[in-house]
Amino acid sequence: MWKTINDLLVQIDNLVWGVPLMVLIMAGGILLTLRLGLLQIRKLPLALKWMVKNEEGGEGEISSFSALCTALSATIGTGNIVGVATAVGAGGPGALFWMIVAAFFGMATKFSEGLLAVKYRIVGEDGHSLGGPFYYIEQGMGKKWKWLAKLFAFFGVCVGLFGIGTFSQVNGIASAVHGFFDPNDKHCIQIFSLGQYSWSVVIASLILAFCVAAVLIGGIKRIANVSQVIVPFMAIIYFLFAAILIITNITQVPAAIKIIVKAAFTPKAVTGGAVGSMFMAMQKGVARGIFSNEAGLGSAPIAAAAAQTKEPVRQGLVSMTGTFIDTIVICTLTGLSIVLTGAWQVDGLEGVAVTTYAFQKGLPFPAEISSFILMLCLVFFAFTTILGWDYYSERCLEYLSGGNMKHVKIYRWIYILAVFIGPYMTVSAVWTIADIFNGLMAVPNMIALFALNGVIVKEAKDFFERHERGDFE
Repeated sequence: MWKTINDLLVQIDNLVWGVPLMVLIMAGGILLTLRLGLLQIRKLPLALKWMVKNEEGGEGEISSFSALCTALSATIGTGNIVGVATAVGAGGPGALFWMIVAAFFGMATKFSEGLLAVKYRIVGEDGHSLGGPFYYIEQGMGKKWKWLAKLFAFFGVCVGLFGIGTFSQVNGIASAVHGFFDPNDKHCIQIFSLGQYSWSVVIASLILAFCVAAVLIGGIKRIANVSQVIVPFMAIIYFLFAAILIITNITQVPAAIKIIVKAAFTPKAVTGGAVGSMFMAMQKGVARGIFSNEAGLGSAPIAAAAAQTKEPVRQGLVSMTGTFIDTIVICTLTGLSIVLTGAWQVDGLEGVAVTTYAFQKGLPFPAEISSFILMLCLVFFAFTTILGWDYYSERCLEYLSGGNMKHVKIYRWIYILAVFIGPYMTVSAVWTIADIFNGLMAVPNMIALFALNGVIVKEAKDFFERHERGDFE
C-alpha cells in the first residue's frame, strides 16, 4: 500500500513540476521582462549599488540588505551544490544553459515580487511587518480573491511543516557531516526504535537543533542578523574556491562553455544520446533553476516585506539581485566546475558526490581540504535555509490564523522538533509531499503577478522618472 501511495505522490510531483508550471513561470518572467524593458540588464548596476546601501527613514523591521540576506538564506542552499549536479546529471551540460536563461527572466519576476510585497504590506504600530503574496493578492486583486491568498498561505505552511526547510536540509547537513567524519560507520550507537546511527549524525542533530532554536526564538531580527553574517561570508568562500578551481583549469573553460551551449540545443552530439533530448536539458535546467532561486514561487517577497524602505521599486531591485547572485553567479560556478572537470561523466556518482569529485579533482589542494570546504559550505547553506523557511512558514501561518501569535509560537517549537528528528527521517514520501506543496505555492503567486503586471509597470515608470530628476540617490 505504501509503495502505491509513494508512486502516486511521485506522479503528482512530476505533474506539479512538469511543463505547465514551468511554462507559467517562464511566461510570467518573459512578459515582465518585455513590459519592464529589460530592466534586469539596464538597472542591474543600480540594484547592486542599493543592495549594500541601506535606505534611510523607511518603515519596516530590518534593513534592505538584511531582508535580501534573509531571502538568500532560504534560496542559497543544497540546490546550489546538489541541485546543479542533479540537473547536469539528468539533463546533460545543456541544463546549465537553460538554468541561466530561467534565472535571467526570473530576475524580472523577483523584482516584481519585491515591489508588490512592499507596496501592499501591513506595518503595525509596533513596527511588525507582514507582507507577501497573500497581501498583494488580497489587496491588489481585491477581497474576492482572498481565498487564493489563503491557498498560498496554506501551501507555504505545508512546505515548512513537511520538510523543504527542515527534513531535507537537516538530512543534507547530517549526510555531509557523516560523509566527512565517519563515512565507514566506525562509531555507531543504537537508538531505540530508530535503528543504528553514527555518532556524527547524533551529535550533528543535537548541535543543529540547539543552534536553530537559539536563532528562531529571537524572531525575524535575529534571523536577519545571523543571515547577514553567514550568507555573505559563505557565499564569498564558495565563490572564491569555485573561482580558484576555474582559474586553475582556465585552459579548459572555452571547451566547457562550448559543450554547455552545444548540449543545450543538440545534446546527442555531446552525450551520444545517453542523457536525452533538448527538451530534457531544458526541462531539468529550468526546473532546477526555479527550484534554486525560487523566482515565481512567492517565498522571497515575504522577507522583502520586512525591509526598511519607503520605495517598493527600490526593494524590488534589491530583491532582483538575489536571483543574480543565487543562480547566475553561484549555480553557474558550480555547473562550470562540474563540466570542465568531467565530473558529470563519472559513473556511479550522483548529487553532492558529483560536486565533491569536481572540487577534489579541480582544486590545487589535497582532497581532504577540498571535501572539508564543500562540507562546510553545504552545512552553512542548509542551516540558513532552515532559518529562512521558518520565517516564511510562520508569516503564512500568521496570515491564516488572523494574526494569532500563540499559534505561531507553537508552530516554531514544532519546527525545532522537526529539525531535531530530521536526520532520522528516511521516508521519501516526506520530501515528495514538500516538493509538491513548494510547486503549488507558485500557482497563486503567478496568477497575482499576471493580474498586477500593470501596477508593477506603473510603479517602476514613476519611480525611475523621479530618480532621473534627482529626487533621491
